[in-house]
Amino acid sequence: MKRVCVIGAGSSGIAACQVLAERKIPYDCYEAGSEVGGNWRYLNDNGMSSAYRSLHINTSRQVMEYACFPMSEAYPVYPSHFHIARYFDEFVDHFGLRPSITFRTEVTGVEPSPDGRRWSVTTRHRDSEERNTRAYDAVLVANGHHWQPRWPDPPLPGSDSFAGSQTHSHHYKTPEPFADKRVLVLGIGNSACDIAVETSRVSRRTFLAMRRGAHILPKYLFGVPTDHLTGSWLARAPLAVQDRGLQLLLRLSRGRLSDYGLPVPAHRVLAAHPTISDDLLSRLGHGDITVKPMIERLDGDQVLFTDGSRETIDAIVHCTGYAISFPFLSRELIDPAGNDIGLYRRVVDPDHPGLYFIGLVQPLGAIMPLAEAQSHWVADLIEGTCAPPGRAAMRREIATYRARTARRYVASSRHTIQVDALAYLREIRAERRRRSLSTPARR
Repeated sequence: MKRVCVIGAGSSGIAACQVLAERKIPYDCYEAGSEVGGNWRYLNDNGMSSAYRSLHINTSRQVMEYACFPMSEAYPVYPSHFHIARYFDEFVDHFGLRPSITFRTEVTGVEPSPDGRRWSVTTRHRDSEERNTRAYDAVLVANGHHWQPRWPDPPLPGSDSFAGSQTHSHHYKTPEPFADKRVLVLGIGNSACDIAVETSRVSRRTFLAMRRGAHILPKYLFGVPTDHLTGSWLARAPLAVQDRGLQLLLRLSRGRLSDYGLPVPAHRVLAAHPTISDDLLSRLGHGDITVKPMIERLDGDQVLFTDGSRETIDAIVHCTGYAISFPFLSRELIDPAGNDIGLYRRVVDPDHPGLYFIGLVQPLGAIMPLAEAQSHWVADLIEGTCAPPGRAAMRREIATYRARTARRYVASSRHTIQVDALAYLREIRAERRRRSLSTPARR
């Protein structure tokens, strides 16, 4: 009987555990923290959670929930991280997964065996510093991709001598440290908008600087959660129709972004990962947040912008995204430079059989159902009821995906793992029909 290692007990790791347990595939799961939940466990003692105290999900619970375990209808439509962490606890306990997870244990090394058929996994327990090495037939990497801060590269000119404080959104938890300060939030993604809105309620002034404009989507359109559109006829239309339809809905419900002082985006609505905020536009309309262009350089306690303006700033919050990182894998094995990982269907490493990645996608939708579907496919591969194509075919698919993504999305490391949830689920279902044996395909 093959044995599997699962790295991480966040939303993707526990989905993999549930599928493996259901299939009766022996596995061990290692989690650096003391509890499940990963990024959604506020103040997680694994040090990798980027959740701030006020965080709520940007996808509705109906879209986010696992297919095998619906979220309680007592939860709000857009639950907080406290609700989500409770949901993960309920999920793990309902399926009896907790005993299979070794907590406070960090995976420090994953190496292929000399013959390439198995994997050697080394772990370190945080309390005893004891290290153990064990052999596995497959490794499922589910360590997440929103925990390693990505800073401006190269650093902003004058950054070393800036008189104020600089932090990354990963370390932001509450707005109180920014009370009565002049705050500059750098970015226009979801975290940047949330942090700018929060700090504007306590700061002396809050500025929001961005390299380019972004389409701002509300959480509700005409009283319906916006992401429910992913299950509507519009999501099944050609991309150009989807884009024009969504643009029209946004114009009718929100007006023009330029009326709020935001730069007009140079890209289509669906050419970038969506920024979702119900509060930003009203704070801009109230004058509580001032929009600025990109930073040119820092000078003492001054920030100079590309339009020639200058502001005195006490604190900069860099909302500049995250770098994909696998500290337990050598660069020779997997090189995540530029967040560009060459994986077949974003899961399978063509060059290293038995090495799989769960949840390494940035969906228009929610990761949890996709990680669940990926886990079922990987379980099929482990059991031998289906098989990927040959290495050359896998590399062609990777090249096609990269080309298609480059054509559609704004050039950014943020979009290297982007997928459309429904289309991607269809891809995974098709892969599960790629039979290798006569064993009937599973659900």
